[in-house]
Amino acid sequence: MSHRNARLTVHGRRLLVERVCSGRPVAHVAAEMGISRATAHKWVRRWRAEGEPGLADRSSRPLTTPHRTPPAMEARVCDLRRARKLGPARIGPVLGLPASTVHRILTRHRLNRLAWMDRPTGTVIRRYERERPGELVHVDVKKLGRIPDGGGHKVHGREAGRPIRGMGFDYLHSAVDDHSRVAYTEIHGDEKAATCAAFLTRAAAFFADLGITRIERVLTDNAWAYRKGLAWKAALADIGASGKLTRPYRPQTNGKVERFHRTLADEWAYLRPYTSNDERTTALTDFLHTYNHHRCHTALGGHPPITRVNNPAGQYT
Repeated sequence: MSHRNARLTVHGRRLLVERVCSGRPVAHVAAEMGISRATAHKWVRRWRAEGEPGLADRSSRPLTTPHRTPPAMEARVCDLRRARKLGPARIGPVLGLPASTVHRILTRHRLNRLAWMDRPTGTVIRRYERERPGELVHVDVKKLGRIPDGGGHKVHGREAGRPIRGMGFDYLHSAVDDHSRVAYTEIHGDEKAATCAAFLTRAAAFFADLGITRIERVLTDNAWAYRKGLAWKAALADIGASGKLTRPYRPQTNGKVERFHRTLADEWAYLRPYTSNDERTTALTDFLHTYNHHRCHTALGGHPPITRVNNPAGQYT
């Protein structure tokens, strides 16, 4: 994936090289593509030296970081945080560091939220995360009112666009991988056991196509289809996973898929006034691709979920 501030993708760099090699001035091509002449010359130079591989993305991380806080000092910051529960404004004067530096160190070591820590031991206990993709997948269903043809109240206003009696609901079946946050959603007309089971089978195939070849456990709420449904249990057996239920009346246990459903509502379902239910349904595919491959995720250090599949160790966060 390109750097977040990069003006050119790999395809754009190829296009740049093709235009320059056709005999056009580098300055003209650079102006067309909205980049500086120095940047254009850089990619042309790399292509001439390395060929096609020279146009690939490279890490922007420097080889050395001479001004980074030494590991021993970072360890002292973390020890003070765990032992005395001090914040950046108090740790800084003790160690002779700016409070902003202390905050970055605590964030890097995931100690910036006291609410996530066990007070007596200083161990992080609230913000749990599985160590590898496929170790745990969260599954849940969200109901969404269908849109009448011509649009609902978001198009015509509250009075003219009152819900039509009998329009019913779409049921969004979603699966989110705990480690990578890769997500998959399908729209169905119900949440029966057979529907849930068929969804799980297709979700497992979707994850396998992205590189998550095995799902070990599936976490759901206590709906009847998950507790008693024979089709659901058969689907779990088929993919080689075990089922796990949340505590009753504790949706926080399944928080990752609950949070994904909020993002789904904000950035897809209610993003714009759709004129039909089919139009909204069609837009779901593009949203899922953007979410998994391009959308920056704050819990992943600003990287999209697919980077956690390609990089299971999680070095980005």
